[in-house]
Amino acid sequence: MCSIAATPLDNDYRLDTILKRIYAAFVLLGLFGGSNFIYTKWAAVLVSPGQISLLRVFLGFVPLAILAWRNEVIRRDQVRYLHHFSVMAALATAFTYFAMAKGTSLLPSGIAGVLGGSSPLFTVLASGLFLRHEKMNRMMVCSVVVGLTGMVLIARPWESMSAGDTISLAGVAWILAGAMVFGLSYIYVRRYLSPLDIAPLAIVTWQTGLAFLMLLLFTDLSGISQILLDWRAAAGLAIGLGLLGTGASFVLYYFLLQELGAVAASGWIYMTPIVALLIGWATGERVGLLEILAVIVIFGSIAMLEVGRQQVARKEAVPL
Repeated sequence: MCSIAATPLDNDYRLDTILKRIYAAFVLLGLFGGSNFIYTKWAAVLVSPGQISLLRVFLGFVPLAILAWRNEVIRRDQVRYLHHFSVMAALATAFTYFAMAKGTSLLPSGIAGVLGGSSPLFTVLASGLFLRHEKMNRMMVCSVVVGLTGMVLIARPWESMSAGDTISLAGVAWILAGAMVFGLSYIYVRRYLSPLDIAPLAIVTWQTGLAFLMLLLFTDLSGISQILLDWRAAAGLAIGLGLLGTGASFVLYYFLLQELGAVAASGWIYMTPIVALLIGWATGERVGLLEILAVIVIFGSIAMLEVGRQQVARKEAVPL
């Protein structure tokens, strides 16, 4: 039998299909990431931040485990790296999700979403400090300063002494702690996990599975069934936070990682603050000029960060 060679039209069609899938993945990740905060806010009325984190990780782990099993990416010899998986489970999943849930329970969901999208700033700052091959230029340093300015605008510490303050500094601290630890976790990945020949799906399956066991060990389960009293909160936690915000988001992110590389794949996080703030506004949360300005400042800082990264990459690519 003779094979028919692909025509330029066929290649264009395939490229167009891939691009559509990439755009769809970006949009879905932005929507999932930005909506996580309102789902957390609903659930926090009925259950504790620890219980929210536990259920979220479990419901995200199940589809990942099924996908990993079907793709046969989990192997026995990976047990030797259990200590690395455990570090990522504790920091990038268990603590980060708990801190985000705790902070969101104390803040308007839109504000929590804006602050939660700041993790790339902590990543680049830590990269410059702890990774010798990661260089920071002036643009990247400025992006960190601008980003911190945006966080101050959101936190509004000058209002903390006034009566009727609506912004909890404890909530801000929890969200920033989660964003910082999540951002720092990428340093650990680059230093210890990237050199290993392990499929990303296998890593994240180990990570979420171990995080579930950790949270199960330390979480008080009393009253966890209260989540079933409100169908909206239950559906938001199970479908929004668990299946979509954790399981599906990991799958979509690793699809982008395969197609675009790490830097471009992280671009979905730009949408998170905007989506979170819009959802907060739509559900009746106060969104004033200061909040809008803070979003613009933080969004601009992340854009500056990416420009700085590209400048460094181009400079390193130029032969001496």
